[in-house]
Parts: sequence; C-alpha cells; structure tokens
Amino acid sequence: MIQTFSSTIRRKEMDAVLTCMVDEKLGPGELNAKFIQTVKEFTGCDGAVAFRSPAIAFSYVVKALDLQPATSVMISALAPSWHYTAVANLGFKPLVLDVDENTGLVTPEIIQEGIKNGGRLLLLSETMGILPNIQKILDLGIPVIEDISHSVGAVYPLLSESEEAEPSEQNQQDKKSAGVQAGMVGLFSILGLESEDTVTAGGGAVLIAPKRREWIVLKKYTDVAPETDILGDMNSALGYIQLKEFVRNEQSRKAMFAIFQKSLASGKNKTFVREGGDGSTIWSFPVVLNGSFKDAKQYAGRKDIAIRQAYEKSVIAFLEEEEQSKYIHAKSLYLRCVLFPLYPRLGSESATKIAKVLGTLP
Repeated sequence: MIQTFSSTIRRKEMDAVLTCMVDEKLGPGELNAKFIQTVKEFTGCDGAVAFRSPAIAFSYVVKALDLQPATSVMISALAPSWHYTAVANLGFKPLVLDVDENTGLVTPEIIQEGIKNGGRLLLLSETMGILPNIQKILDLGIPVIEDISHSVGAVYPLLSESEEAEPSEQNQQDKKSAGVQAGMVGLFSILGLESEDTVTAGGGAVLIAPKRREWIVLKKYTDVAPETDILGDMNSALGYIQLKEFVRNEQSRKAMFAIFQKSLASGKNKTFVREGGDGSTIWSFPVVLNGSFKDAKQYAGRKDIAIRQAYEKSVIAFLEEEEQSKYIHAKSLYLRCVLFPLYPRLGSESATKIAKVLGTLP
C-alpha cells in the first residue's frame, strides 16, 4: 500500500540525529543555533526562534504584539485545528472565516467582512502551499501573521516598495529579483516543523520576525524563554538538514505534481487553482472530488493507494456540525477534498501508478 504521507528523511538526516544522540546533545544548544542561522539565510529574515510547538510560537507572537484579552483573531475554517485551540487557550476569540472554493484560502473580501465583525488580527494559513493575494490583504491594514508550514519556500510576486518586508542584507538583492518569500510579508510568521509539514523536525515550529523592528521587540521575550519552550538539538539537527535539502526535495515534488495534474485533467475531478503558479510550494496533491470520498477511497484502495480527507485535522473538523454549516465552501471542501500521496521518496513506479488512478478516479 502506498501511504498518503511518508517522511522525507534520508540517511543525512538520520546521521545528524544519531550524532546528537551519541554526543548526548539533546536539549537546546549549538544545533538549535545552527538551525536558526540556516532559517535566516534561507528566508532573509532578521531574527527567528525555534520552539517546541506552533502553539508555543504563537504565544510569543501575542506577547510581542501586546494583544489585549478577548481580541478577535481571524482564522480560516480550513486552517490546522491548533489555530483555533491556541487562540482560545490564550484568552482570545477565534473568529472563523469561510474560504474561496477554488483555492481553499481566505480572500481579501472574506477578511474584510471579518474585520467588520470585529477581527483585529489575521492568522493567515497558506494551506497546500498555495499563496493568497497578499498585496490586497496587506492593503486592508490588518496585522498579519503568516503560517508557512505548507508554503515555506514559496515566492510572492514583487510587492510595492512600501509593503515589502526588509530582508537581511546578504539576501536583499536575491529577494528583489525573485519576488518576496512567503513568511516575509507579515509582522511575524510561523514555520511548523510537525511530522507532516513541508519541512519536518519531528515536531516544533520556528517563529520568524522578517523585520528588525519586530525582532527587537520579540527578542526581549524569547531571550528569557524557559528552556522547556525551546526546540531541542535533536529536532533542530533534523530541521537543519531538511532545510538544506529543501531545494532537491521541492524539485522532486514539483516534477510529480506536474504529472499528477496532467493526469487529473483528463478525468472529472479537479485540484485547486494556484494563482502563484511556479511560485507556490508543493506540499501534497489535493483533489476536489466530483463524487463521494467513500467511492474514491475504495477505488484508490483497490489500486493499493491510501488517500485521506485533506482537512480531517482542520478547524472545521474541530467544530460541532451545527457550527460547520456556517462555512459553506469550507464544509464542502472538508467533505470532498482528498490528499493523494506526493513526497520525494515516492519513486517513479509508484508515481506512475498514482497518475493512472487520478485520470480514472470516479
């Protein structure tokens, strides 16, 4: 059976982790610092800190922003469920937003409606590696925190000078010519490192401050963070190698995505619109079904391919059924969108088998 997800961990990653174990360097230390330096070089950000979970990372965002209790934080109905629980557990109000059915993302128009309903901060989920219309979102004037757990490495088209992030000096010219990286346009961004995120460290998250102004404020809190909040060296070693191997892994994912997309187009199902085109990151292969999930799962299963609901761990899955009905497009995608296997270690034989199934899927 070809599993829906499989780790991209190779020998290099395992060697790095085993070295940590042999040297007994498990807690936060040199490798955490090395990992953070790599994040800064990769993104061009001014500062970053690796924490043990995305929820912990978000707790430091609200400290840095001095967010007042009961503030309404806008989140997507299709964002990972930790968005909802982290916001609520910290004493803020989750304001859940519906999505655009063609992209699975919140739009500027949806966000604007959320602002009218009291939304004061946007935790922006860039699920499936698909990029939103960030310029129009920024134009709304609302503080934005990007979740780039799926979209790390994606590139927005060049923004207006007034709205661009300010990457560190060594990367500034590269970013100007290529566009602006996801995670570099909001006040802060969160890069999840969980087992099924694009870059995995087996768990954890990096909180990124694109600009110096926000980093100065954030650093005051992270400098005194308890060690139990900070990512250990063993996880950092894995994250470091994963980020170093990102380009190779992404090339492999994009090659398979192109094949799968072409096969899917010959059938009656579809995938999401990616307005960012080649600038998007490939996380998995989502299929919006024309028929039922049960039929698709059985059909793929007969071909030894495991698929699963794309949003089974999202906010809408966390809500009661009555609450779900408020988010028409999100609920429809929750019921009809599935993930097919797509990861660097898949292999050409398995990829060919998946492509054939995508073209004949009921």
